[in-house]
Amino acid sequence: MTNSKSLKIALATGALALLVAASGHAWGFSHENRLTFSRPVALPGVVLPAGDYSFDVASPTALDVVVVRHQRTGKVLYMGFTNTVQRPRNMSPNAPIAFGEAPASAPRPISTWYEIGNSTGHQFLYR
Repeated sequence: MTNSKSLKIALATGALALLVAASGHAWGFSHENRLTFSRPVALPGVVLPAGDYSFDVASPTALDVVVVRHQRTGKVLYMGFTNTVQRPRNMSPNAPIAFGEAPASAPRPISTWYEIGNSTGHQFLYR
């Protein structure tokens, strides 16, 4: 095999790999969950008023970074690192949120977001 033929095959293989990766993301390999809160909730450094929000990971290569957007406007309200944790065995696979404790007058902090149907979750880092 000649060097130019090997180079063409290598370039074609690389282009195909990029195409498959990009199309996989476009075909809906999304981690997004749309959640509605009837009361204010808290994330590290921000309080989300009652409303509709989109929880997602930042990218397929940054699964430990969570992005929360206002569902209607798309405005990013939170972006931060999380720890990957296992969903508790007694927790429904359709339960997306675990809350922490807060005084009655304060918004409840979201301790962990579990992608619906997934066995792992994203534990928020409060410092």
